[in-house]
Parts: sequence; structure tokens; C-alpha cells
Amino acid sequence: MPIVQLDEFLIDQIAAGEVVERPASVVKELLENALDAGARRIQIATAGGGKTLIRVTDDGRGVPKDELRLAVKRHCTSKLAGGLDKIMSLGFRGEALPSIGSVARLSLASRAEGASEAFEVKVEAGRCDGPMPAGLSKGTTVEVRDLFQSVPARLKFLKSDRAEASAITDIVRRSAIAFPGVRFELSGPDRSRLVLEAAAPDDPLARISDVVGKDFADNAVAIEAVREDVYLSGFAGLPSFDRGNSLAQYFYVNGRPVRDWMLVSALQGAYSDMMAKGRYPVAALFVELDPALVDVNVHPAKADVRFRDPQLVRGLIVGAIREAMATEGVRGSTVAASGLMARFSAGPKREPQEQAGRFDGFSPGAPDIAMKPRQSFGASNLAGYEATKRPMTPFDPASAAYRPFEAGAFTETTDRQVSSGFAEDGQTPFDAGLATEVFAGTADAAVVKSYPLGAAKAQLFENFILAETKDGLVLVDGHAAHERLVYERLKAALHGTQIASQMLLIPEIVDLSEGDADRLAEASEAFSVLGLHLERFGPGAIAVRETPAILGQCDAKRLVKDLAEELAEFGTGDSVRSRIDSVAATIACHGSVRTGRRLKPEEMNALLREMEVTPGSGTCNHGRPTFIELKRADLEALFKR
Repeated sequence: MPIVQLDEFLIDQIAAGEVVERPASVVKELLENALDAGARRIQIATAGGGKTLIRVTDDGRGVPKDELRLAVKRHCTSKLAGGLDKIMSLGFRGEALPSIGSVARLSLASRAEGASEAFEVKVEAGRCDGPMPAGLSKGTTVEVRDLFQSVPARLKFLKSDRAEASAITDIVRRSAIAFPGVRFELSGPDRSRLVLEAAAPDDPLARISDVVGKDFADNAVAIEAVREDVYLSGFAGLPSFDRGNSLAQYFYVNGRPVRDWMLVSALQGAYSDMMAKGRYPVAALFVELDPALVDVNVHPAKADVRFRDPQLVRGLIVGAIREAMATEGVRGSTVAASGLMARFSAGPKREPQEQAGRFDGFSPGAPDIAMKPRQSFGASNLAGYEATKRPMTPFDPASAAYRPFEAGAFTETTDRQVSSGFAEDGQTPFDAGLATEVFAGTADAAVVKSYPLGAAKAQLFENFILAETKDGLVLVDGHAAHERLVYERLKAALHGTQIASQMLLIPEIVDLSEGDADRLAEASEAFSVLGLHLERFGPGAIAVRETPAILGQCDAKRLVKDLAEELAEFGTGDSVRSRIDSVAATIACHGSVRTGRRLKPEEMNALLREMEVTPGSGTCNHGRPTFIELKRADLEALFKR
């Protein structure tokens, strides 16, 4: 068949396959045009999940009469004055309206600023009619009817009306967070009416709370950091304020809503040892940088971006969130308190809940994402080591090359009385840490209660610590809290200096591609700090000389291959650190105070004081909350006072 020139209508239909994936894609493109036009009020109406009708009305600057026909032609735009290196608008490709017009019936009515009347053009089957007079007081109205009428095969791949309507709602919510000063209204016969009023400029959390939920404001930590002219701001939820999927994660680059996997990975990495596996943090993060340092022209949908220095952005996100959580101090989720209030309230008997699974270590490498729950990032075997596997050689603190604790911390006592219940023989002496100067019996009670976690009053069921604060009660899970304290101290000791390594009698030679070998050789210095010593062994091989001693016997070949895959995908190799942290978590779990251990008042208060100064003490290594706080008003409400 000879090469022929395709006609414009067929070209538009081909382009529409990338730009117009579903009705939500149409709404996204029309919203971007309205926001670029400076709209302050936007109304969206849909019918049939957007397949029958999509109407977007705004009060923006409008389109002059002589530019209406250009607006619906391919590659016609007013937003590229600075070129692709200086994209300051949401839209810029000039493909949205002609692509929509090639697969639906499109009408565009607009009244430009200063114009005495409005005009309208209509596009159907690639033919444009107009402009013709229209009735419109201000701004622009775009109406799309019978989406995919010219390509009915595409309709078969769309989901139900309810699912498509839900996707449109998500698009509107994501845009609303980026533009809190704009009023959004979403209505139609296929949905309940949604109105997001314009938020005050001095209340950045108002719009986010309207979208994410009212509880977010009480469980969020402000994020603000800058590194090498890359500015990060926004809010991140407490580790105990989590969700079962990643739909409540919102990322914005220079005001543009994006769904970049590197940003998702960075957020999950920031919560890696503070959240349970299979749970996802809630956050709204805004990245601002020079437009020349980010490429938004990756895909016609403009949802993906590419950073010139992705590791700089990733490190900024991880570091800023961890620093914010540490600075915030001890703080529990209000959702846990609400759940406790509900259980205290009279009601029908509840079925016992399934006990949380035993901690099986952190998944090394890239984190899970909502698209495939409980699988490693990108549905690949990027994380090489299964978390349930343990080193073949048990870790012996007394004889290990690196001993982060004092020797006495691991010795057994013979004069201690072991209580009944779940106490274990040979339980290690309780050691809450350094902050032990405030005891219930030696300090004034009012002074002790002034601390965030208050003064210990009793131990319930030989595990839970009941403490009284100035304005309420705190219930602490003693084992979970002490486990977090031990883990943080062990982790700080492990990563505070170079980790001890174990030399292999015979170096392990790993055959790789030349590109993977180059990347590993460049990162070898960073790996050596973690106890993994690599050397180049020819053009396509790496020699493993030493491995981290704390890992015992490990599959060095598989570890190196996993690191090579991570470096190729993300530019960073976190498997070694994640593996070491998982071992530290296991040690902390077995070295912390057990359920069934009766604590003295000074021991309980020492635990509370240490929790107050330990980052991340609001959750244990499993991601479960370590304490629940009830205010005095909550208790009075239970008794209807």
C-alpha cells in the first residue's frame, strides 16, 4: 500500500485517542482552559457519566470572535509565548478542543472581555460552523454531547455511568485543591451536587479539608522546605491517619495536578517505617521550581512530568516530611479517639475484629501503590527480598561486630519476679531510655500532668498504660510504644556510623548489563557506608567483596541485581537500607517490653517521657497507633454532662 497523506479529520481522531481517554479527560482539558483564562467561578454539568453531556461554564477572559475558529483547530494556542522551556500555563499543546470535536458534538460560546456580544462555533464530524451570535453575559461555555459518537468502539471500553461520574468528580477535586480561590460547582442528573466555595487566602487548609475530609485539618502537619531553588509546601497526614488506597494523595508541580510515580514513591518512602504495609498516607504536596527544570510535555494528557534532577526532588520530599513529623512531637490521630468514643457508646454488640497481622519487615525498594495493592511498585519484582525471610545466621548482640546497646541491655535477670499472663521467661529488664527524670512518686503531680502524655495512673491488662493529662486521658500501648523507642535508638546507632561489614571468603561475581554495572559502580561509595562493598569486574560484571554484617548470610547476587533495577528505575538504591531497617525492627520487636510485664510507676512515666521526645512515636513499627487521647470534653459527653 503506498504512503498517503492522512486527512485532518482522521488525524484529529488519532490524536483524540491520547488526549480524550474517557469523559474525565474532557473535563480535565476544559477545566485547564477555564483556569488559564483566569476564571473565578466554574460550573460543570454532566449527564450519563459525561458520555451524554459535559458542559463547562466559566467567567474568565473569554475568546474574541475572530479567534473562535482558530480555537478549535489543531496546534493553535495562545500559551506558548515563552516556548516549551517556559510553560507557565496548564494547557499549551492546542490539541484538546479539536480532538474533542473529532469524537463528539462540540459547541464553544464565548464573550471576550470588553466585547458587546457573544459568539459561538459548533464542531461536528470535523466540520466547523460559525461564528454566530450567542446569548452569554460573560466568559465561556463549552458543551460536549454524545462523546465518542464517531468512534462507537471506544464506548465499549468505558466503565459504568457511576464510575465515569466518579472519575470526573476526582478530576474536579484535584483541580480545586490547586486553585483554592476559585469556586467550583459540579452538578447533573447522574450525580449529587458538589459545591466547593472559594477559600480565604489565609486559610490554606480549608480547601484541602473540603476535598479530603474535615478530619484532615486536625491530623495534618504543615510541610515547608527548600533545596537548591526547589520549594516544597503543603500538608501531610499523621502516620496513624492513613487510608486503604492512595486516592487521597495529591501532587502539584507549579500548580499542575500530576500523578508522577516518582513523587508517589517518595511519599511512601517518607512513611516507610511509620505506616503499616498496605496502608497509604494522606497528603497534598506542592512542588515549585523553575519551569526549565521540569518537562511537562511528556504525554498529551500532561499528567506525567520529568524532573531534570529527580533525586533532588525525592530527597526533598522524604527529608521534609520526616523532619516535619519529628518536629511535630508526639501527636495522635483524632480518628482513633473517635473510634474509641464509638466503642464506649451504648450500641449493639460488635463482632471481634480481626487481629492485625504480625510485622514481617519493610518491603525493600519501591513502595506499594494503589493501582496494585500489596504489590511492589510498578507490579515488578523491584524489591528483591521477601520481608518474611530472615538471615540464616541469627543476630547475636553479645558477639556481633557492632553492638548499639550496652551489654547489660541484653542480659537476663534472675531476681526479677515474672508476672502471670503472657510474660516470657528471661524477659529483658525494662529500659525506656534517657528521659527518666520525671517520676510520679518524686515529682509534683501537676508538673507531671503538664507533659503532653501526662502522668501514669495505672496499668491495664498488664500492657496498657492509663495516663492523666491537664485536659484528658491518654491510653498507651506499652509494648508498641517501647518497640518504637527501641527501634529508633537502634536505627540511629546503626546509621550514625559506617555499618560493620562481613568479608566474603570468595567474592561473589554478578553478571549484569554494562549500563547496570556502570550505575552500581557510580553508587558504590554510598553502598560502602551501609556495609556493602562493590567493585567493577570487567565491562559487564560486579564483584561483591563485603556484605552488611547485620544481615548475616544473604543472597548477594540477588541483592545486587535488585539494586541495579532500582538504580535504573529511580536513580537510588534503597534495598540495603530497607533490609537493615527491617532487621533492626525485628530486634526491636523482640527486645521491647512484653504484654504481661507489670511496670512500676517510674517505669511507666519514663516510657511516656521518652515517647514525647522520640520522632515517630505516635505509631509502632507495624504502623499501628501507640496511644489514644481522650479530651475531658469527650468523657463528659459520654456521661451527657
